[in-house]
Amino acid sequence: MHGNPDWATGELLGFDLETTGVDRFSDRPVSYALVTLVHGEVTDRRSGLVDPGIEVPAGATAVHGITTERARAEGRPLPDALVYLADALEEAVGRGVPVVGMKLDYDLTMLDVQCRMVTGRGLIERGFAGPVLDALVLDRHVDRFRRGRRTLVDLCAYYGVTIDHAHDAAADAQAAARVVLELCRRHPDLCEQDLSVLHRSQSGWHREWAESYDQWRSERGMTPLDPREFQWPIPGDAVAHSS
Repeated sequence: MHGNPDWATGELLGFDLETTGVDRFSDRPVSYALVTLVHGEVTDRRSGLVDPGIEVPAGATAVHGITTERARAEGRPLPDALVYLADALEEAVGRGVPVVGMKLDYDLTMLDVQCRMVTGRGLIERGFAGPVLDALVLDRHVDRFRRGRRTLVDLCAYYGVTIDHAHDAAADAQAAARVVLELCRRHPDLCEQDLSVLHRSQSGWHREWAESYDQWRSERGMTPLDPREFQWPIPGDAVAHSS
C-alpha cells in the first residue's frame, strides 16, 4: 500500500477530556476540547465544561481546577456533551481527518463507555474506527528504551513543544497534536505511512508495550494487567462488561 505523505501537513483534530478521575470505565468527563490544526496551525478550537451528573472529587479538582459547582453551573448536560463529541469525532474521521491526542485509549474508551451507558450506543456501535494518532504510543515505539516519565508535559519538554496550561483540555489537545507533528518531523517514516496502516500499527505497538510491561510486573510479583489494557484505542467486547 502506498503511503500518504501529506497527512502531517493536512487537517488534524486534537481531542482531550478532563475527568472526574482516572478510571476510564467508570469516571466521567468534566470538560472537553476539539482543536483543529491545518499545516500545524490552529484553525478552530471548540471547548467547554460538562456537568458529569456526579460530584467531582477534590483530587480531580486539584488537577484541572473544575469544581462540582462550576461544572453544574456552566457545563453541558452529560448526554448532550456525549452526543456532541461523538458526532464531532465521527464527522472528522468520515472526512479522513485523524483524531490526535495523548493516551487516547483513555479518552476514547471513556467516551465509548459513557455513550453506551447514557445513549445506548457507544463509539464502536456508531462505527468509529479511526484513524487515531496517539502521541504516547508513537513515542514509545520510536524511542522504546528512553528512560524517564512520559506524561504529556514530559513529552512536550522532550520534543520542544510549548504547553502553557497543562490539564486544560484545549491546551492539552493542541500540545499533543504538536508532539505528534514533531515526532513526524524527527521520524519521517511515520508520516509516510497511510493513516489506516499507521492506526493498525499503533494497535500492535501498544499491545507489544503492554505485554512487556505485564511481564515486568509479573517478575516483581505485581498484579497482572487488566486484559482490556492490551487493546488500543478502545477495548472491544470487554468494554461491555465494565460496569
